[in-house]
Amino acid sequence: HVQLVESGGGSVQAGGALRLSCVGSGFNYGRNACIAWFRQAPGKEREGITAIHTDNGGEYYDESVRGRFTISQDKRKNTVYLQMNSLESKDTATYYCAAYLYWNCMHVVRVRGVMTRDFDHWGQGTQVTVS
Repeated sequence: HVQLVESGGGSVQAGGALRLSCVGSGFNYGRNACIAWFRQAPGKEREGITAIHTDNGGEYYDESVRGRFTISQDKRKNTVYLQMNSLESKDTATYYCAAYLYWNCMHVVRVRGVMTRDFDHWGQGTQVTVS
């Protein structure tokens, strides 16, 4: 079965940086899949912030993180990374990675954004606190 495991969260001062990792298993990584990062702050809805197509490497960023966050992958390790720079207190949240197993997933993402309803498989989340 599909498994996603996040790591790399922690506490950091404003202006600092963190890199999150998401290791995927149980599916054909690198074929017909998008991996996305979502975040959920206390009392707020979960929001999608970026996604990558594991085959062609296509990327998408929400306006809220464009220019500060970078998504990347290492296909040999079935791992997607989220490099977060210039962190602000508003970035404090639990961060989740999720998988959308559909060949045309990036087209869907680019049309309507990174939507929770499109992603079927989720990790357990990792906490990021910016103070």
